[in-house]
Amino acid sequence: MGKISYSQFSQWDKCPYTWKLNYVDKAETFKGNIYTLFGTAVHETIQAYLVCYYERTIKEADALPLIDIFKYRMEENYKISKAQHGDEFPVTLPEMKEFYNDGCKIIEEFLKRKSGYFPKKNTELLGIEVGLDFGLPNNMKFVGYMDVVLHNKNTGRVKIIDIKTATMGWNKYQKADKNKTNQLLLYKHFFSKEKEIPIDKIDVEYLILKRKLYENIQYPQKRIQVFSPASGKPSVNKVLTRLQEFIDECYDDDGKIIANEYEKCAKHKKCILCKDL
Repeated sequence: MGKISYSQFSQWDKCPYTWKLNYVDKAETFKGNIYTLFGTAVHETIQAYLVCYYERTIKEADALPLIDIFKYRMEENYKISKAQHGDEFPVTLPEMKEFYNDGCKIIEEFLKRKSGYFPKKNTELLGIEVGLDFGLPNNMKFVGYMDVVLHNKNTGRVKIIDIKTATMGWNKYQKADKNKTNQLLLYKHFFSKEKEIPIDKIDVEYLILKRKLYENIQYPQKRIQVFSPASGKPSVNKVLTRLQEFIDECYDDDGKIIANEYEKCAKHKKCILCKDL
């Protein structure tokens, strides 16, 4: 059975050549870096807090040693990646220190402002890393994991939250980048189908955690940015159409990958994925 994740679909949509190397040739072109290590550690730390916050009490959640948890996750993720990739894992000690300090600042602001982003009254946690496993025609399925899913017991609305780390947050161009925003649109569609929840009862939101703030700026800056992309029927249908184009081009009727030949992007020197391959 063919399994499609958003990361796979997104990679094909951005650069079919890199998709071929990874999924047809099994070349493993990307072995991780300080950004992925950091992002994973921040995710794990905040998710650990939210489980305690919603399933126990705010007091117990606030007592968690989040900075220690974050430091442990940074170190463990480094050890795992180093063991897998050795010298091909390009992370240095100065980078680890810099990103650790940045993460501590994010966590401090998250703790101060958590109730604004994660209300507790009348809200229940449906899950952390909630799995999607939705069957598609021709022996295919769409799989994925949603960072945080909340349910408002008063309104019945469900919110899917994806946590992202970024250097300076998302500007208007990044917010308009469909390869960033399409992820939650697909999650919204397939979660609606899988759980039989009306799609208009589901909201989607990116929680963007900034490592850095602008210097010499007079007005207050926040390290946490919230962005809700357009996720109505036209937006969802557009990405579903593109997903079907990917399936039709890259999988046969039995759900097996078709070994299409792709060339490097015409402007590969500017393609962040294949320029160095």
